[in-house]
Amino acid sequence: MKSLVIVESPTKARTISKFLGQDFDIKFSMGHIMDLPKSRMAIDIENDFTPQYEVIADKKKLISELKSLAEKADSIVLATDPDREGEAIASHIKEVLVKNQKSKIKEQKFKRVVFHEITKDAIAEAFKHPRGVDENLVDAQTARRVLDRLVGYELSPVLWRKVRRGLSAGRVQSVALRMIVEREREIENFAKSKYFTIHALLNKQKVISNKQQEETEFELFEINGKKIESKETISLYDGEYTFSKTTINKKEEAEKIVAELNNSDFKVSGVTSRQSKRSPLPPYTTSTLQQDASRRFGLSGKRTMSLAQKLYEEGFITYHRTDSIAISNQAIKMIRNFAEKEFGSKYLPSGPRVFKGKQKNAQEAHEAIRITDVNRQLSDVSGVLGADYAKLYGLIWNKAVASQMADALIESTSVVVDSFSKNHESGTKDDYKLRAAGSVLLFDGFLRLTPEALKDNKLPKFESGELLNKKDIFSTPHETAPPPRYNDASLIKTLEEKGIGRPSTYASIISTLTDRSYIERVEKRFEPTPIGASVNDFLVLNFANIDDIPFTAEMEENLDAVAGGKKQWEVMMKDFYGPFKENIKKAEGSDRVAIAVEQTNESCPECGKPLIIRHGKFGKFFSCSGFPDCKFTKSFTEETDVLCPKDGGKVIIRKTRKGRKFYGCANYPKCEFAAWKLEDVKQNPKGKNQNAKGE
Repeated sequence: MKSLVIVESPTKARTISKFLGQDFDIKFSMGHIMDLPKSRMAIDIENDFTPQYEVIADKKKLISELKSLAEKADSIVLATDPDREGEAIASHIKEVLVKNQKSKIKEQKFKRVVFHEITKDAIAEAFKHPRGVDENLVDAQTARRVLDRLVGYELSPVLWRKVRRGLSAGRVQSVALRMIVEREREIENFAKSKYFTIHALLNKQKVISNKQQEETEFELFEINGKKIESKETISLYDGEYTFSKTTINKKEEAEKIVAELNNSDFKVSGVTSRQSKRSPLPPYTTSTLQQDASRRFGLSGKRTMSLAQKLYEEGFITYHRTDSIAISNQAIKMIRNFAEKEFGSKYLPSGPRVFKGKQKNAQEAHEAIRITDVNRQLSDVSGVLGADYAKLYGLIWNKAVASQMADALIESTSVVVDSFSKNHESGTKDDYKLRAAGSVLLFDGFLRLTPEALKDNKLPKFESGELLNKKDIFSTPHETAPPPRYNDASLIKTLEEKGIGRPSTYASIISTLTDRSYIERVEKRFEPTPIGASVNDFLVLNFANIDDIPFTAEMEENLDAVAGGKKQWEVMMKDFYGPFKENIKKAEGSDRVAIAVEQTNESCPECGKPLIIRHGKFGKFFSCSGFPDCKFTKSFTEETDVLCPKDGGKVIIRKTRKGRKFYGCANYPKCEFAAWKLEDVKQNPKGKNQNAKGE
């Protein structure tokens, strides 16, 4: 008789089947087979918050097939993913198969195996050491589902009555929304101030081989022994924001300094050089992978996780939902052997690098995200899955291999120049000091894999006491900048730092807020919509003790305590629900929150009243301000101040079928010009179509 192996996806089933013999039947469940019904709360609050899971309707045929195979099998191997959600899926499969007393399937048949990479050795090792379902992890996942269901189903109806019908709220998403809204208001309230920097282009007086010396740019940093650089720190909702500026804040003062420097000679007063080592960073976690994929390729967290899921299931990388930065001894040996063979022994450190995580609540996965076979190159992935998967695989490959390579050796040089007045008798000259800094890569080490990470900025060889020629003196005006809006990378980084959410939730937090039209991406950064701002204001006003970073982080710690068997999840629910229910009652008596609308200069063609911009389920649209008496609406077109380089029409913002923004000609379909970025439109005089609309 055969063993029945159950996984949660067809790709995973196909990959595993390569490494298991004929004694195994492999079936996939396509994710969860049980869930809480959407039509009702489905939480028995009076009975210790018991969740009332139901079999998903379209999984009944699969369950019948699994039961038939399970009755004949010698053993039933639950091989779902190695995290809390995977543990919950395994538990539900087991529960369904042994549910009634007539079932011929006994609990003794079940085995749980966990592997963090889909390779022959990893699977063989996992099957040698089966275990039971980890009930603590199941409890932690149950607690999360119950907690989120309570918040969503009890809070959302209040939003319908107090803000607008059809809105919904989520425990973790609401905190992320608050961060984005608070940041927007911090930007609006930021008081900008002007300041100036002073620069001098100088070169050496000695000419080597009759070649003209290239000038070096020096920047003023000290006047009369006092540093002119200053830092200011402002308190934000999620931490502090520090920015630098100079004490030169008036144009007249900058012009005075430029004039005096123009009447000065320049002498090198100090040259300092030092060597330093730069060590590689550890392999990727879920958070750092999403951050780098966003910075390098502009990928959303959701898209990154989709690509990584396929790479994992095809056996190219280890499990992609993890907080760990450690890798196995076997993987370290594989990478070190490859690096030595490929680059030489000088590119290896004296011993293996061992990384230890600082994440307080690291999840269960044992390893960081790494490649499973260092010899599999981008072309191998591209040939099987395509270019997008190969790009992400390349990031993971480089980071994992670099983590076991030698340090880079860098020489940094700082040159200080004093200015002195040509009119030495005046005695009115201020003492100015200017500085230039440069660096040279002496040995690339791990940077051999990522040479773009450090570019040489080599200075000429200056000697203390030598005089320099003046090429130009000038001032540059600046304005202090407010804290930047969040993008995918910075939001995920902040969520992780604050202990909000877990690896499997970062991408869904952002996509949920976007899908609900609470936030929108503008030039790859998040801005709250009027709906999002109104929802946030209501939640902060009535649920400030719940919709808050410390509280949400504490709840994550409680969930981790449940996962570790240190806390009963039912007790955790009782501690949360009492105060939460009181907040719900108080919120019912609060005032209704109005959603701000955007004004326009257009008039309604039907009644003549002003048109306004509203936000609906499918984004912005024009609406008559006389609604509901006048129900006129029309679609919203967002224009830019750029003309189409192909036919001169207006360039407008459009969306692909998947909701991604791009820039296209307003005369489509007569003109099919399209581009992903506005700067590409400006730099595309020939009107080359970048096929953005074809996504």
